[in-house]
Amino acid sequence: MAPHHVLKCCQRSLSWIPVIFINLVVGWSYYAYVVELCILSYLVVFHLFFIMFIWSYWKTICSRPANPSKEFCLPKVEKEQYEKEEHPDTQQEILKKVVVGLPVYTRTGTGAVRYCDRCLVIKPDRCHHCSTCDMCVLKMDHHCPWVNNCVGFSNYKFFVLFLAYSMLYCAFIAATVLQYFIKFWTNQLPDTHAKFHVLFLFFVAAMFFISILSLFSYHLWLVGKNRTTIEAFRAPVFRNGPDKNGFSLGFSRNMAEVFGDQKKYWMFPIYTSHGDGNSFVTRLVNLDPEQIAVGLQINGKRLFMVSWFDFFHS
Repeated sequence: MAPHHVLKCCQRSLSWIPVIFINLVVGWSYYAYVVELCILSYLVVFHLFFIMFIWSYWKTICSRPANPSKEFCLPKVEKEQYEKEEHPDTQQEILKKVVVGLPVYTRTGTGAVRYCDRCLVIKPDRCHHCSTCDMCVLKMDHHCPWVNNCVGFSNYKFFVLFLAYSMLYCAFIAATVLQYFIKFWTNQLPDTHAKFHVLFLFFVAAMFFISILSLFSYHLWLVGKNRTTIEAFRAPVFRNGPDKNGFSLGFSRNMAEVFGDQKKYWMFPIYTSHGDGNSFVTRLVNLDPEQIAVGLQINGKRLFMVSWFDFFHS
């Protein structure tokens, strides 16, 4: 037991190495730009990008992954029956009885109710178990080592903004340092140690900009399609079969689901996403009779299903 506990502690400690690395690089870039180069005419804009980048980055790190609510746990009687039962088919029958009263419309590839044997919960739509965090994460996108956290429902907006502002931060540095980089190669810079900061600052900023640009573009595409990274690789399976666009409600609604209705808050890493992560509006692809329940009442909250009219006029 003790060696396992020590191993887990070591893993947790090592998982912070990528975060420490990013912070060291950012700290050095700040020193090189503000102290060594000290380009006064650009410092206001530089600090604007720097603050938004750091704010969104640490919001992504510090936002705890959202977990399924208690209503997705098996009731005491059904839980005892499930644990005593050895036959998978009978276990599925128990789960199917419980899931009738829940807003769950996705299934496994074989059509079974999605149940986590580690967390002992019926998985809500778009929820997956993260082996690194050892928990079920609502609307899980992926586990990101650079933030040492799961990217999911609770922090996906922050993650997208982190990518956006880190990209702008790198682009701004590369663009404003370019003139000094050219002077470096033409031997027009004074022979001081600052010239080496210019060299590495440009290369590092350009390198990170190119790599982040592709990742940011991909996640913008995912937001527009209302998909997670997991769903992009493996289409969610509904009762009537897989459908990669099962959660897509049209571009404007898809954007609002992540960033909220008020566009004035879109640029800030504050929580404005729709819903609670336990249930999601789906489009009625095959007119599943169980999905047409427009007034499903769950704990005083109503889950509204979108109609074909709403979908095509969004």
